[in-house]
Amino acid sequence: MKMKNNKYRTLRKIALIVLPMVFLVVSCKDDFLEILPTGQLGESQLSSKAGIEGSLIAAYSQLTGRGSWHGGSSNWLWGSIRGGDTNKGTDPGDFSSMNPIQRYETLPTSGEINASYNEMYEGVSRANATLQLLAQAGPDVSAADAKRITAEARFLRGHYYFQLARNFGKVPYLDETVSLSEGTLEIVKNDQDLWPLIEADFQAAYDNLPVSQSDVGRANKWAAAAYLGKTKMYRKDFTGALALFTDVINNGVTPDGQKYALVPKFADIFKAANDNHSESIFAVQSAANTGTTANAFPENAMNMPYNTGPDGPGNCCGFNQPSMESANVYRTNGSGLPLLDGSYNSAGNEVKTDLGLLSDDAFTPDAGNLDPRIDHIIGRRGIPFLDWMDHPGAAWIRNQQNAGPYTPKKFNYYKSDNEVYQDNSGWTPGYTAINFPIIRLGDIILMAAECEIEAGSLTKAMDYVNMIRERAANPESWVMKDGAPAANYVIDLYTSFPDKAFATNALRMERRLEMAQEGSRFYDLVRWGIAADELNAYIAYEVKYLPNALGGAVFTAGQDELLPIPQGQIDILGTDILTQNPGY
Repeated sequence: MKMKNNKYRTLRKIALIVLPMVFLVVSCKDDFLEILPTGQLGESQLSSKAGIEGSLIAAYSQLTGRGSWHGGSSNWLWGSIRGGDTNKGTDPGDFSSMNPIQRYETLPTSGEINASYNEMYEGVSRANATLQLLAQAGPDVSAADAKRITAEARFLRGHYYFQLARNFGKVPYLDETVSLSEGTLEIVKNDQDLWPLIEADFQAAYDNLPVSQSDVGRANKWAAAAYLGKTKMYRKDFTGALALFTDVINNGVTPDGQKYALVPKFADIFKAANDNHSESIFAVQSAANTGTTANAFPENAMNMPYNTGPDGPGNCCGFNQPSMESANVYRTNGSGLPLLDGSYNSAGNEVKTDLGLLSDDAFTPDAGNLDPRIDHIIGRRGIPFLDWMDHPGAAWIRNQQNAGPYTPKKFNYYKSDNEVYQDNSGWTPGYTAINFPIIRLGDIILMAAECEIEAGSLTKAMDYVNMIRERAANPESWVMKDGAPAANYVIDLYTSFPDKAFATNALRMERRLEMAQEGSRFYDLVRWGIAADELNAYIAYEVKYLPNALGGAVFTAGQDELLPIPQGQIDILGTDILTQNPGY
């Protein structure tokens, strides 16, 4: 009976209403004698419009994974590092708990795994709390308010379960109707398919969200349409997904009324001064200099160049460094097209690096053809690093032998952002106001192209892929140095998708080029069913340069597509409630 009570208490922690700094007080008699302590709210306040909106804001705030480096929505560990876009970087002993995850040797006892699991459930709990409060809504909550808030809460719950399903597969499903009590633990077994439930949440959000919102960071009808389409794609309902994606591309608008459109310059997608632009469909909202770095982009604070001093951004900590292969894929042929035959890792096609060299050692920059996106995404020696200075190479890298010669660049801040879109109030200056795009139009266009390929519409798929490439080919958006392009940028459009195999290969490469370091690579490989082949080939190449980081690593098909259910959860609830994923 004691174990049963422990299980009950643990599950209650998942289902509890989570409202930071909010405590519910209910009295049975002598109400007039009770005075709420300072900082506490009563039942009538919580069920007011302001109280319910506060609960909803708490659900939005969990998108950052508050209090956890790897518990938010950027997936830089779970999607980028596991997908081969980046290496863990830094020193082997710094955050050593990440090493087994990079090597596909994750244990169920990993604290990183447990943190990700808990942070996503925190988001679920906050969304459910909002829905529970709506059931007690006061007279100042109109029917229109209730409809909108319900839809936003279900959208957010859909997002958190989407994350859980991609990482862990089947997990306990709790909605606002679940009332846990003794003897009812079986209702939270992880034995049901989450995807229909996730789709139902996004469908409800799509059916009920308004197009316009009072705050641009809130989800609107078009954000729900995009996420619903993405969910259908994960369920291989390409027809249903395509209808939604097409509508989003042709008719979608941001919550403040901007027609969805690709941002003309690729780098401006990730510039804080340009947040909530026409390409942003749904993003984690970040702000600097608000009195707490928790409102900034906290997950990215460690992913800055190392030891930069006043001449570069961040000054810490050298995590999430781009892999060698992730640079090589930007090699283009004489026609300005990617090397779809996989020869980008072959001798002569590898991007020239300064691996092993000190910053003052002689270095010959790469002179071969490159897709210009490489220098918006990857910090390379001798190339201007935003508006700071030319990247100096090893001087900005903590441990080249463990991380390679590159630094991440996509989500770094500009020198002109100092103390405006960057926050100096924390332990590192790496906290910024850069929004993280959970879904953007470029992502949707490429998923639409994938659906068109499945439908046999290869010309339309090529048109979509070329829309993305045309933006990259805009010379006004290229990195410049001394009045000329900083490297030999050669890029052009496709003129033919001759068959489905070619189209599929081109589409998958374009997603890799466009979406690098946005946390999607690993999940793309898994849903395409090619994770083992691609990632073991990546390891075989990368280990030649980083033997200490990846020596002996192997991706095991049928196991490593999912993370293990945290062992601590199983220990408390028991194997009769939680079933471990295969292979762990």
